[in-house]
Amino acid sequence: QVQLVESGGGLVQPGGSLRLSCAASGSIFSIDAMGWYRQALGKQRELVATVTVGGSTNYADSVKDRFTISRHNAKNTVYLQMNSLKPEDTAVYYCNAAIVVVSPGYRNLEVWGQGTLVTVSS
Repeated sequence: QVQLVESGGGLVQPGGSLRLSCAASGSIFSIDAMGWYRQALGKQRELVATVTVGGSTNYADSVKDRFTISRHNAKNTVYLQMNSLKPEDTAVYYCNAAIVVVSPGYRNLEVWGQGTLVTVSS
């Protein structure tokens, strides 16, 4: 099986920073796009940022110039550096990846992590 494990969430004051990490493990042949989504209480899950295997990135307008997504392909890991955090960034953050698995044969899977809570509050 394949799983994504997030870490790095927590409580931070407005204006502060956090770095989220998400590592993929299991019978992985390759990983295409990786990304971060978030879901605030009572709201739908929304895109935060994505990064392709080649390093092309895409951001939600609400986080541009504050958040940076990056990945380490050899470690099957994606990161989200969050700066200048605002109370409205409070949400559960989910990692997502498009993974080709070998179990046996090749299959394309969309995999989600379990989520990590980010709370921005004074």
